[in-house]
Amino acid sequence: MLKSIATEQLRLGMYVHSIPGAWINHPFWRKSFKLDSFEDLQALRASPIREILIDTTKGRDVAPEDQDDEEDASQADAPAAHTLTPRKQAARTETTTERERAARIISSSKSTVLNMFSEARMGKAVDVKDAAELVSEITSSVSRNADALISLARLKTTDDYTYMHSVAVCAMMISLANQLGMSHEDTKQAGMAGLLHDVGKMAVPLDILNKPAKLTEEEFASIRSHTVAGHSILQQIDGIGEAALDVSLHHHEKVDGTGYPYNLKADQISIMAKMGAVCDVYDAITSNRPYKAGWDPARSIRHMASSAGHFDPSTMEAFVKAIGIYPTGSCVVMQSGRLAVVVDQRPDHLLTPRVKVFYSTVSRMPLKTEIVDLAHASDKIVAYADHTKWGIRSLPSLDL
Repeated sequence: MLKSIATEQLRLGMYVHSIPGAWINHPFWRKSFKLDSFEDLQALRASPIREILIDTTKGRDVAPEDQDDEEDASQADAPAAHTLTPRKQAARTETTTERERAARIISSSKSTVLNMFSEARMGKAVDVKDAAELVSEITSSVSRNADALISLARLKTTDDYTYMHSVAVCAMMISLANQLGMSHEDTKQAGMAGLLHDVGKMAVPLDILNKPAKLTEEEFASIRSHTVAGHSILQQIDGIGEAALDVSLHHHEKVDGTGYPYNLKADQISIMAKMGAVCDVYDAITSNRPYKAGWDPARSIRHMASSAGHFDPSTMEAFVKAIGIYPTGSCVVMQSGRLAVVVDQRPDHLLTPRVKVFYSTVSRMPLKTEIVDLAHASDKIVAYADHTKWGIRSLPSLDL
């Protein structure tokens, strides 16, 4: 039986049939699931959603308040059956401090990646020793504060897209591996796979790779060949990890079987390749390209969430938890009517990041920029916003 209840009436063991409103307005990838995580229960209660539709044939019904409160308290510390188990990280470094370090890593990474890709384009064997050192530096930065390097890596230009895309996907693969609870060694392998996933594009003619207009069928076929080409290039490297080989070949496969090069489906695709698919697409659509401007992070997440059959749901859910419900750089509208840009994440509280307010939709006037920590403010995010609809060409910097 379907029943609409107030969010405050939610209890562990209930089956959420649907959550009203756009996916980006609540902290869940799926709209239907068994509520067996106390963390998820708290997130729903803290969200702007006021009513939830439950299915009492698949989960518990509304029970007397005193009984439910007692049961919830007893289950609060119990392990959830289907929650992710992210690996514990060291104490988080302040974002401002880590962005300074991350900026130096990104700057030094340019020559490393460009040299590596130039060797591949000239048909030479790629030396990944420097790449391994770069992955170690990125891994350390992500472990201190994942948001710092990832947010900076997004700020690429069309001229440096190729190498910065590789660095960004590397960082996101590491962050996602941490979220999925992978071992330290597997996390490093995920980072290397992210750094090398597009090396096959060095076998694609530059005029096709950088073409600003729509590709012909022949040109698109050339682009699609980069997965097989990359796999072939990496096979020539002594000691290359299996993850890098796998992701280079399969990061364009889709769980519904419509991807390439082999139309693999669901369980036929490895977890590393599923991770690569999510990270590759997210960075691609949030980046400025020769043929289109990048999308806002929140819009990109919403688009990916609606791409049924493309991504593995569990991997996508973990990715959103890794980068935040409202990723850094997202434009959001506040309950007060102010527009703000997200400048810093709170990993344990995805709905209350730090934001920089800059515009009033009520007076339609710019405001003096101000940093607001939503964990300690009466204001809150209502939804993501398209700043261009208010005649705003560019968002404020991410400086804190």
